[in-house]
Amino acid sequence: MSVRIVVVDDQDVVRAGFGALLETQPDLTVVGSAPDGAQAVAVCRESRPDIVLMDVRMPVMDGIEATRRITAESAARIIVLTTFDLDEYVYDALGAGASGFLLKDVTAERLFDAVRVVAAGEALLAPTVTRRLIAEFARLRPRLVRPLGTNELTARETEVLRLVAEGLSNAEIADRLVVGEETVKTHVSRILGKLRLRDRTQAVVHAYESGLVVPRDLRREQT
Repeated sequence: MSVRIVVVDDQDVVRAGFGALLETQPDLTVVGSAPDGAQAVAVCRESRPDIVLMDVRMPVMDGIEATRRITAESAARIIVLTTFDLDEYVYDALGAGASGFLLKDVTAERLFDAVRVVAAGEALLAPTVTRRLIAEFARLRPRLVRPLGTNELTARETEVLRLVAEGLSNAEIADRLVVGEETVKTHVSRILGKLRLRDRTQAVVHAYESGLVVPRDLRREQT
């Protein structure tokens, strides 16, 4: 099945460029575009995309608020387009429900891979970047007290969630726990269902926000 995509950016050339690239792939289909966040929300309501490529700095409504509204009312996954790696808006986007991040000068192949990875529910960021990004995110946001659903996890599911939050892949988690990779996939699927999360990126955010996982540097400060 084709991945349905909406491209959101206030620059016509950026929207056209990303759209043209994506349409070269037989499994990717651009179903809409928008020049600002408000129109993005409206377009997504009508076209029901799987993936939204979302710029941050836009008139009328910025990409953070648009991300918050789109993720609140649909299953679309948001990939935030940013000019600078780990800029200040990335953390706000995570809190709003973004599933991944791409630099605007991304290569075509990286763009295609990113869309497919996020559409499949996987974490877009590389493990080392995930740890660095989420650790900073955790420091900037107030710690929640065991968000709804966390206590519903079994001991093994809690263990798997901790390893996901550390940036380990399913294969690496399987090696660590001495189980099959399919077993890990089943655990991850159940975790997402119980916590009502859309993908691994949001699971990582949840683990840090809840205090289930504490960034290593914060552990040292607390000892």
